[in-house]
Amino acid sequence: MMRSLYSGVSGLENHQTRMDVIGNNIANVNTTGFKEGRVTFQDMISQTTQGPSRPNDAVGGVNPQQVGLGMTVAAIDTVMTQGSLQTTGINTDLALEGNGFFILKDGDKTFYTRAGAFGTDANGTLVNPANGLRVQGWMAHEVDGHPLVHPAEDPTDLTIPIGNKDPAHATENVYLACNLDKRTPVLGPTASDTDKAKDIWEIDKTIYDSFGNTHRLVINLQRDPNAPNVPNQWLATVQIDPQDKQFNNQLAAGYANPPQGNTFVVNFSNLGALTSVRDAQGNVRNTGDLKIPITFAVNGANPGANSTQTFNLNLGSVGSYTNAVTQFADGFSTKSYKQDGYGMGYLENFQIDSSGEINGIYSNGTNRLIGQIALASFTNPGGLERAGSTMFTRTNNSGDPNVGASGTAGKGKVVAGALEMSNVDLADAFTDMIVTERGFQANSRTITTSDQMLQELLNLKR
Repeated sequence: MMRSLYSGVSGLENHQTRMDVIGNNIANVNTTGFKEGRVTFQDMISQTTQGPSRPNDAVGGVNPQQVGLGMTVAAIDTVMTQGSLQTTGINTDLALEGNGFFILKDGDKTFYTRAGAFGTDANGTLVNPANGLRVQGWMAHEVDGHPLVHPAEDPTDLTIPIGNKDPAHATENVYLACNLDKRTPVLGPTASDTDKAKDIWEIDKTIYDSFGNTHRLVINLQRDPNAPNVPNQWLATVQIDPQDKQFNNQLAAGYANPPQGNTFVVNFSNLGALTSVRDAQGNVRNTGDLKIPITFAVNGANPGANSTQTFNLNLGSVGSYTNAVTQFADGFSTKSYKQDGYGMGYLENFQIDSSGEINGIYSNGTNRLIGQIALASFTNPGGLERAGSTMFTRTNNSGDPNVGASGTAGKGKVVAGALEMSNVDLADAFTDMIVTERGFQANSRTITTSDQMLQELLNLKR
């Protein structure tokens, strides 16, 4: 008789625990990055009133007889399913699509979270503004003039230096991809200015010196008047700042050291593709990428080796029609499609891509890698322990964190400008609440019924 009372009590207590978890889920239905809890039950030990017996020649076997002694909580699990993503448009808001956690640091303490409502503090450090914990990742390092991150290193605090300078970069390469009209005649010594304007093609491009000053690169192309009987040969004349005669006189185009002259010759095949270039000293290149080094004086530079600057004029590859100078019986096209110099700029904004890379946007039009967000994954993410503020800490059963970049070792991708919402399903939560309430109600009936039976037993004495 007393067993049913205690069974009912165990049912009440554990259904109340389940109701506590459901209530917490519903309370956090709009909590960013929240992962719902789930309670599972199991029965307690059973009292054996009669043991089993095996069959014999006379009778068959008898099953055991047992009376259950109630139920208990088997587990309170954290359900790590993906929550839906909500766009916010804030570039420091980050969501994870797939497995993994953001890593936060509080001194030497490490926490893990799916809630990516981040921001920057007064020092430019990427933090969780609710508690000041610092987001972990890898800052970029300059390697041969290019910023790179090393995910093999231990992650550290990420700092976004808004307003930081990006130094000027001298032009090192200028790329041409124009077409020269095969129908252009060879200009004679008596050609008029009108004919020259029509039959000499001019390419104009802005380039930069090491100070960030802009210079005007002018390339004039004409059928080579020095070789009127060579049908597919063109003469190129290079000028830097033609209005500034002082420095234009020091221009040189060629492979010699020091180079001399500011002209070079380009030859084409009968199929309109590049075959060779010859610089002012007569040096010929006819394989691979055809480049002409252009050297000019830099105004205001210290005397010596650094008073001049050299960049490569890239004409394209031999035999190629893609991003290369060509010669067809079609109109001239002016296309100097790229140069790699720029002036000094300031970091104005930044973007975070799906790999977690933070790219700075500078006022000079350049983009530069600043750092990368670090992610952690676990063999058993359900074994993590809740630490409040939608954060988790590792436990013995979660395993050690596998720290790496987005997309590696099963980690998901980073979605910037969005947040992951709670994975609580209200329909399921309310259904579980009804079932739990009915279970609680049924167990209370077990107690009252057992009490009535005890009352009847006591009444036998009367």
